[in-house]
Amino acid sequence: MLPIVIFCIFMSLRTLFIPNTIRGKFVSVDNFLYLGTVYLTVILGFGLIYLLFHLIGLPILKEVNPHPKGNIFETSFYFSAMTLFSVGNGDVLPQGMGRIIAVIEALIGYTLPAAFVARVMLNREK
Repeated sequence: MLPIVIFCIFMSLRTLFIPNTIRGKFVSVDNFLYLGTVYLTVILGFGLIYLLFHLIGLPILKEVNPHPKGNIFETSFYFSAMTLFSVGNGDVLPQGMGRIIAVIEALIGYTLPAAFVARVMLNREK
């Protein structure tokens, strides 16, 4: 399942570089929904990666103050969103390989806005 999740993330990010899929408007509902869909796909994809590692017995996330009714699903997707948006509250910490995965997700989070703006501008010129 991990290769499928990675493939979906890659295909979502790849769409930023395929020409003529966004109309040449600077601000539009289509562009906003497109960007939101890409962000949501990346959050869900990386959340699933964190979750899959936990489910196979390799927990890579650790909560600083674990709750008695802690939910790994909630923790995985929450950490993914906090990492992608570069918020990083520090209440969930990556461990081991989780640090590398979090760095990759943070890099994607930093480059997504720039890639989106560049794509809109390039399409605008055409």
